[in-house]
Amino acid sequence: MAQYTLGNHILDTGQPRAEVLAAILKDDSINEELFYAANKVKTEQYGNLVFVRGIIEFSNYCRCLCAYCGINARMKDAVRYRMAPDELVEAAVDTAKVYRTVILQSGEDCYYTAEMLAGIVRRIKEKAQCAVTLSIGERSLEEYRIMKQAGADRFLLKHETANAALYQSLHGVPLEGRLDAQRRIKGLGFELGGGFMVGLPGQTDEILAQDLLTLVREGVDMAGIGPFIAHPDTPLRGSADGNAHKTLKVLALARLLLPKCHLPSTTALNVKGGMKNALLCGANVIMQKATPYEYRKLYDIYPGRDAKDIPLREQYEELKEKLAELNLTAE
Repeated sequence: MAQYTLGNHILDTGQPRAEVLAAILKDDSINEELFYAANKVKTEQYGNLVFVRGIIEFSNYCRCLCAYCGINARMKDAVRYRMAPDELVEAAVDTAKVYRTVILQSGEDCYYTAEMLAGIVRRIKEKAQCAVTLSIGERSLEEYRIMKQAGADRFLLKHETANAALYQSLHGVPLEGRLDAQRRIKGLGFELGGGFMVGLPGQTDEILAQDLLTLVREGVDMAGIGPFIAHPDTPLRGSADGNAHKTLKVLALARLLLPKCHLPSTTALNVKGGMKNALLCGANVIMQKATPYEYRKLYDIYPGRDAKDIPLREQYEELKEKLAELNLTAE
């Protein structure tokens, strides 16, 4: 635990207070100090390494009704797809030749039973030396257990917002269900990835402070923090996007509160041009698209996402060069 003096604010990471976090977020006169402190902590923990993960978006079917998402169940014009298990295993094995971690992500698509997903994970593990991360939404304790026993290492499930009323308005279901799912995941021994969006309509700095404290309370091992971007065909179309600079401040605070946590420069933040800055104010992870090209544009959760058809190895080498310019090394 550490204490940081940022301008007139004293942040005690052993007993972080919501009002202090909110005050720091409101005060742009201390940004340079905040970013410097976060980068220092990240460097102390991880040196100049940036951990690069390959992410495969294997289905854009979803049962959820999230008000901002381009693949929610009400999106009747969405062109839906599902990768067959053999196709997904093959893509994951190819991805593992380049990246040490493969992330399997989808909408909340119950077509893929726990047993199907367990079989996919098991086959990947038999054929490739890699960590497997799942990002498939809320399931029962027994379903999570089946996937864990098959060899899945990590699970990503963001809480999205810590404000119960705001969560209910965006998702149509209570926040507690999401938090309960995170606790089931953590309790089974998965490395838990959480996270939230910055700039949601109705969000305040006080809510963002609670988001940060939620990460601490739930003991996340990774946290994806990115700016809100609404899909233009959803009820939140026309809402202002989340501010990239505010997102960087939240990311920096997350690094101070959770020194060992893996913090990616999220895809949404990269869309807003923030990758370089994120890596210099606390982020230590990058997720690279490994979804087969024919599906990339169809995983249309928000506009602006990269759907270029670049071979995985070439994509990785380009990233290595960009990181080297920042004196960072891809791992």
